[in-house]
Amino acid sequence: METMETKIVSAVSEDQRTTMIVDAASRLFLAPGLGRVSMDDLARELGMSKKTIYRHFPDKHSLITAVLDQQFGVIERALAAAAQDDEGKPFGERIQRFLIAAASKLGQIGAAQLATGRGDAALRRHVEQRIDTVIYRRLDELFQDGRRRGLLSAPPELLGEITRGAVERLMNSQLPSDLNYTAADLLRATVDTVLYGAIRPGGEKEAGS
Repeated sequence: METMETKIVSAVSEDQRTTMIVDAASRLFLAPGLGRVSMDDLARELGMSKKTIYRHFPDKHSLITAVLDQQFGVIERALAAAAQDDEGKPFGERIQRFLIAAASKLGQIGAAQLATGRGDAALRRHVEQRIDTVIYRRLDELFQDGRRRGLLSAPPELLGEITRGAVERLMNSQLPSDLNYTAADLLRATVDTVLYGAIRPGGEKEAGS
């Protein structure tokens, strides 16, 4: 006998059904840990047959990719809005707030872990490309802006590499747990130590005068 969930699924359009699948997969795949949830679990969550799911996504890899793309879209919009809100703030604060927001969002979807060893090679490359596009290109633009304004005493390319390493290492490290800090707390300390040391004393005042 057809269930109420199946009736609801049957009544929606193909596009709506695709959205339902991706939304449910996001809840299941990202919450307990990627790879621990089967397509059978997803089908039960949706009240939908696996055959219907596979009509929209031919395999689990394509579905996970869609989930990640949705999440990176959310991250990109959130960072763009945050950057707009931070316009006019001191340069160092803008960098710090951007990095902490980015690390927090990436941590929510386990993106760094995916990029450094979990999942298949094609998925890792996809995550790496999305992190580069959504996070690091925007970070490079911020550092280049700092150089144009005469605020940096170190090459922006060097600062970009240092900061990339700090973000990815802290998100994969046991150090936050060992020290009873969040990764964002330690990233803030890293920014204070590395980035602020690269800003010329009085640079903000000189640039604004």
